[in-house]
Amino acid sequence: QVQLVESGGGLVQAGGSLRLSCAASGRTSSNYPTGWFRQAPGKERGFVAYVGRSGRSTAYADSVKGRFTISRDNASNTVILQMNNLKPEDTAVYYCAADPEGTLMAPRYRYWGQGTQVTVSS
Repeated sequence: QVQLVESGGGLVQAGGSLRLSCAASGRTSSNYPTGWFRQAPGKERGFVAYVGRSGRSTAYADSVKGRFTISRDNASNTVILQMNNLKPEDTAVYYCAADPEGTLMAPRYRYWGQGTQVTVSS
């Protein structure tokens, strides 16, 4: 079993930055591939970014490329999502998810955090 806890959300003005953290506990020696997803009110949960076990493999949604950076520190069992140049359309609840299978598809993730709210004002 793996437990995930997100932190770092908040209210920021457009153009600002936030740094989200996803802390894993439980079977942390596995360092599972991890994804960030987000869900805005009335919308489906969508893919944001992905990082593989070692951190060398990453992927991003087109809407965040060049603005968001995902990384991981396996020594501290933490995955970071650095979000720069935030836009109002980035407003959503952000979730991290982990699974032994590296995937970009939300339904295939076994473990989820509780989410952290990100609000970007114009």
